[in-house]
Amino acid sequence: MSADDAPVSTIRNLGPASERGYARAGITTAGQLRALGAEEAYRRILAAGARPHFIGFYAMAMGLQGRPWNDMDPAEKATMRARFDALVAEARGAGPAEGPGGELGRFLDTYLPDE
Repeated sequence: MSADDAPVSTIRNLGPASERGYARAGITTAGQLRALGAEEAYRRILAAGARPHFIGFYAMAMGLQGRPWNDMDPAEKATMRARFDALVAEARGAGPAEGPGGELGRFLDTYLPDE
């Protein structure tokens, strides 16, 4: 089996539960996920009916870079949050997300502030 044919769970930070979610979106191999990239893959996951989950998005994005899910500085996290918010807004048909963080980001920052 080549690395491209390997299961999605062979990508860092992704396990069996992630694998099932990706399969519902038609993404069944690590090669497919790598070829799509983080944003397009997450767009498809949302279109398949998954609930938006910021940590799930950035864990996958970091895994595609070969990095641990928690290896992100605050500036990178803010950029990632803006990308996530834009994908969620697009999936809901709301157009562009409202700035970095949006309403969900402000709520989470209130209850889960960065240290």
